[in-house]
Amino acid sequence: MAALVGTARFVVRPLLQVVQPWDLDSRRWVRALRRSPVKVVFPSGEVVERKRAPGKQPRKAASEASAQEQREKPPLEESPSHAPSTWEESGLRYDKAYPGDRRLSSVMTIVKSRPFREKQGKILLEGRRLITDALKAGAVPKTFFFSRLEYLKELPIDKLKGVSLIKVKFEDIKDWSDLVTPQGIMGIFAKPDHVKMAYPKTQLQHSLPLLLICDNLRDPGNLGTILRSAAGAGCSKVLLTKGCVDPWEPKVLRAGMGAHFQVPIINNLEWEAVPNYLPPDTRVYVADNCGLYAQAQMSNKASDHGWVSNQRLPKFHKYEEEEDVETGASQDWLPEVEVQSYDSDWMEAPAAVVIGGETYGVSLESLQLAESTGGKRLLIPVVPGVDSLNSAMAASILLFEGKRQLRGRAEHLSRDRSYTEKDAEVTSA
Repeated sequence: MAALVGTARFVVRPLLQVVQPWDLDSRRWVRALRRSPVKVVFPSGEVVERKRAPGKQPRKAASEASAQEQREKPPLEESPSHAPSTWEESGLRYDKAYPGDRRLSSVMTIVKSRPFREKQGKILLEGRRLITDALKAGAVPKTFFFSRLEYLKELPIDKLKGVSLIKVKFEDIKDWSDLVTPQGIMGIFAKPDHVKMAYPKTQLQHSLPLLLICDNLRDPGNLGTILRSAAGAGCSKVLLTKGCVDPWEPKVLRAGMGAHFQVPIINNLEWEAVPNYLPPDTRVYVADNCGLYAQAQMSNKASDHGWVSNQRLPKFHKYEEEEDVETGASQDWLPEVEVQSYDSDWMEAPAAVVIGGETYGVSLESLQLAESTGGKRLLIPVVPGVDSLNSAMAASILLFEGKRQLRGRAEHLSRDRSYTEKDAEVTSA
């Protein structure tokens, strides 16, 4: 055993590297050459000082100088909107969608379905501007999908608490977006309730005693444009009867340009319930869809007047022929609503304007409501040979004409009041 240990010791010793004194000196010289000395001392005793490169200082001195500068330099003022601490201090957290995550596809598929929107009460909003308008109006957000954190930081942070925030790839948003150029952010909101919404103060200040009733409007682009015109004219309310396109459909939202959060919208109403949403003594006016040429060619048959479309009569029984018992002759029955030009004086506060769809026109229920409230049919003259105007264009013309008449009536009353006050001053003098 001792022999083996001795043998082992004999084997290990040659493997140890023997360092000679001159090797140590050579290494020291190599390290010295790599350094940048401040002074060089030659064997003769001569000392040469080297000049430092501009801006270079010893490490210790440089660290002390930088610390001194930081103490003396005032702290930078960060913008509160771009400060990273704002997001962290708010306590908001977001989740990243993993590859193949089905949350986006499943939610988008469901939310884009009208039956789900009506059953679950959820809508989809896309774009920073539309989402910001919804948040300002008091809409309740549920989930946000975004591709960049900067898009989310542009929204009011106090409105995002308790909201599910999910970061996804831009390609996923692009696949589900209805926009030509997606903005990288989508939000799922609870379906807004017009009673709980907080509409802009400027909109409420300029609100007029003028309502809009949409009758069987089915084109999303037309309805969105009509809502935008209603908000621009200062309508106090918009009523949508059953048969109209869903106002919270993505195409309607895109065409409305935020009008959904500027004017109250009441959707899916039966005609029997419409009077409950009208102020007392409201007169209902129906937009006419026939021109002067059609008016001149009127016959005794009610359907030829253009009041109700022939295509809709068999389905909804809007036109009825009753047989007179005494004479045995058939007679036509339809509400008698006077026709007048749209630019004649018709705006008496409060008032409601009915706009029908381009395909079927206005319904019999709208004519009955106009007859019962003492309203009229408003005719917009068009060039002979032209069938009718676009529904959105006709609505804009009538709403702004009503606004013009209200303003003229207010100015007339103001002049009369001023004249009365002057006469009273003269009499007292």
